[in-house]
Amino acid sequence: MSDIVQVEVDQSGVGTSRESFSYLVPRLISMEPRKGSRAGGTRVSIMGENLDIGFEIKVMINNTVQCTITEKTDETIECTMPPALQPHTESVSVCVEFENLPCQSAELSTTYTYEKNPTISFIHPKKSYLSGGRTITVTGQGFDLVQSVTMQVLGVGQTQCTVASPSMITCPSHASSLSEETMVQFFLNEIPYMGDSPFSYDSETDEEEGEPHKDHFILEYVEDPQFFTANKEKLIKHHPGEPLTLIINKGPSDLELMPEEYSVMVGSYPCNISFHNDQLFHCTINELLSSSERELPVTVQVGNFRHTIAKVQLGGSELAIVVSIVVCCVLLLLCTVALVVYCTKSRRAERYWQKTLLQMEEMESQIREEIRKGFAELQTDMTDLTKELNRSQGIPFLEYKQFVTRTFFPKMFSDYEKSLVQPVYENDALGPRVLPETHPLLQDWQANNTTRPNVEEGITLFSTLLSNKHFLVTFVHALEQQKDFAVRDRCSLASLLTIALHGKLEYYTSIMKDLLVDLIDASASKNPKLMLRRTESVVEKMLTNWMSICMYSYLKETVGEPFFLLLCAIKQQINKGSIDAITGKARYTLNEEWLLRENVEAKPLNINVSFQGCGMDSMAVRVMNTDTICQVKEKILEAFYKNLPFSQWPRAEDVDLEWFDSGSNSKLLQDLDNSSVMEDGRKKLNTVFHYQIPEGASLAMSMKDKKDNTLERAKDLDTEKYVHLVLPHDDLMENKRSHRQSHRKKVLPEIYLTRLLSTKGTLQKFLDDLFQAILSIPPDRPPLAVKYFFDFLEEQADKRGITDPDVLHIWKTNSLPLRFWVNILKNPQFVFDIDKTDHMDACLSVIAQAFIDACSISDLQLGKDSPTNKLLYAKEIPEYKKRVQCYYQQIQEMAPLSEQEMNAHLAEESRRYRNDFNTNLALTEIYKYAKKYRSQVVCALEANPTARRTQLHHKFEQVIALVEDNIYECCSEA
Repeated sequence: MSDIVQVEVDQSGVGTSRESFSYLVPRLISMEPRKGSRAGGTRVSIMGENLDIGFEIKVMINNTVQCTITEKTDETIECTMPPALQPHTESVSVCVEFENLPCQSAELSTTYTYEKNPTISFIHPKKSYLSGGRTITVTGQGFDLVQSVTMQVLGVGQTQCTVASPSMITCPSHASSLSEETMVQFFLNEIPYMGDSPFSYDSETDEEEGEPHKDHFILEYVEDPQFFTANKEKLIKHHPGEPLTLIINKGPSDLELMPEEYSVMVGSYPCNISFHNDQLFHCTINELLSSSERELPVTVQVGNFRHTIAKVQLGGSELAIVVSIVVCCVLLLLCTVALVVYCTKSRRAERYWQKTLLQMEEMESQIREEIRKGFAELQTDMTDLTKELNRSQGIPFLEYKQFVTRTFFPKMFSDYEKSLVQPVYENDALGPRVLPETHPLLQDWQANNTTRPNVEEGITLFSTLLSNKHFLVTFVHALEQQKDFAVRDRCSLASLLTIALHGKLEYYTSIMKDLLVDLIDASASKNPKLMLRRTESVVEKMLTNWMSICMYSYLKETVGEPFFLLLCAIKQQINKGSIDAITGKARYTLNEEWLLRENVEAKPLNINVSFQGCGMDSMAVRVMNTDTICQVKEKILEAFYKNLPFSQWPRAEDVDLEWFDSGSNSKLLQDLDNSSVMEDGRKKLNTVFHYQIPEGASLAMSMKDKKDNTLERAKDLDTEKYVHLVLPHDDLMENKRSHRQSHRKKVLPEIYLTRLLSTKGTLQKFLDDLFQAILSIPPDRPPLAVKYFFDFLEEQADKRGITDPDVLHIWKTNSLPLRFWVNILKNPQFVFDIDKTDHMDACLSVIAQAFIDACSISDLQLGKDSPTNKLLYAKEIPEYKKRVQCYYQQIQEMAPLSEQEMNAHLAEESRRYRNDFNTNLALTEIYKYAKKYRSQVVCALEANPTARRTQLHHKFEQVIALVEDNIYECCSEA
């Protein structure tokens, strides 16, 4: 309705308006868009009727904050949405209010949804030329919520970007005057992108590979690219009636330009570009060039960079001269060719054809012979190797305490071998032996005469404190919060705690579970699949040690024998062929990098060896005629000492080997002597074939009177000076190119990959037996610790509502197969007293990788370009995966294990090895960390209400006061 307005003033009359006043009913029809990011800045358009009425108009969000109006008409209101007030996705009401009156009509309100903020993962490329204009691709998620994007290069300028898809934005780079590394910031909907900031962007954004999204990115400006023609000429003559082809070179640059970034113009004609390599491309114009100008500029453009590198001169008068020259050249060439063909064609063709046929027949014969040998070896090696293995020799298991120190302190173990542990020799009827090594944590801890009694009292009090759960958990968390408390320190602390608390495994287990709960809480809020993936915290190393303790009996009684047989099989199979003593490459291996890709002719020999002073009869030993003297010594020592642990064997460097020929003349055999020959500029190591030692020869071995250091170990020799079987790979290729007439057999190196299959087939039964022992549950020895811990993981997943079966599978895999079994498979010296050679380590790496792939839930995407070490067991991996799934299912179906049963099992383990370790030395080493982070530990204890109530910080200070003056003397004595 509408009418005029009358105003009455007392005693002064009545006033009437010239215009009429109308009452209108506003109505909201629609709003676009209906969703946006929580950071705000989204421009929305509200469509309706009678929207521009009254004096004051507001657009309210949830009746609390305003949508900033930028433009309004009778039918449209445009405004900018504010940031969301809540940190999670929500729907809010949007209402148009008039004259500050609350929104009461449903026709004036609608809903709007705040969704997760867009995230930027990375930009590519990360370099731009100074002229700018290079397309920078921004990759991320949620770009469908973005209406406008600005890329600001700090200190340079800003450019407007284009949203190409929900996951990609393209931005042209701004021009710069300096070559420098700059920071790039993006404005999404005119709001600065702040990465994972909880204020402006989603704090729950998924992480990619464990790295958070950044709010700034690095863009480096480098000099503009340089282009020039093939001969750097500035004027190119061209006849208009012919196609034009230009060769353009690009100067050195690390911009990594893509082909689509280039464009070349000849005048107004676009040039078709074809690339030969990164530094050269061809530019071709097939159409006829016509122009009023005689010279057309050749312009190369990359982004905003334009550079004229030459000019094409169009000519016509030179055509007759060019044609004449070409005709003369062709006639002269034809005459020359005819003369040459007439004289030499028949003889050269026949000679070349015969040579080619001979080479093809030789290569075909070599390939056929190699495949035949590989197939025969594959069929016969299994039987031969099983006969050669002597299973009566016993398995040289290490004692429990040595197993623990090697698994807990792998790096410290090698350091102690070099510095703290001194080998002690003794003589007996079997020759010199090395006594077992002694780790400091296995020695008695005794205070010296200058140590005050209160030091021992302080260590005892410190042990009491560590037995307090509140103190120990707070102590571990306090140390892990320090930036200089590195991963190595965390692993060391965890292992020292395990030694110190080895007599109270029930308490140790409860501490580990409490710390694991904290770790699970931290991982569940981010990416739970990454939990226990690495060993970067104290509790993860504690779990590794706990598994080692609990699984030792199972390892020794169930897995030990098949594992040891596999190691023996690997060693036997490697020794059946030639092994290069310097490079370590062998005829038989599982690892492609250690494969001897040469057809080295080798024959086995049986020699009779007597060991003087050994007290044993002479023994027949099988060697290869390609073995060096050091390799022969090692095989002889293995034959005489195979029933003893490796630590009691003499070294090959400590013995002499003599050969007695048919005339009873003796000759001392050495790797290098005056009879050594030179080959390709290198001195060749002496072999059995070099000395012409026959079948059944008599040799004598004896201990050296003193150590001879004239020759290093073969694998440590300089490959530039010495050679055994083959040259290093690069030198071999160069030698083949430079000596084309050499009689060396030319066979493709890849043909020898069939030997990998031969070795795999020979070892397959032993590997299957090992995996079966690992992934089975003996009825008489069920793995109680595995059942107990897997139930603990399932309980924690249920409490947090984690129902994805893949998460539980990954947790179980990371805690047992990858944390314990892979470590054992790669390090058999942790379990057995054996010699783990570099070549055996390479083979075990392939087996461990197959075990890792079997435990993975992802399918292997393998092709012809995949690594050979992964392709080798690709056929068996699906079957191994089924075994892993079945093993996990059998563990789950086992009867639940109560806390009392598990505690009884742990108490029995503690009792069995109660006095094996020096707990006082372990406590002393832990005390070093306590002293170093004294103030941080005290602050953490004071901040903990329970610790503060029980005065734990005062007790901790008392420990410091007691031990402070004598800790270093105590450690040196230990």
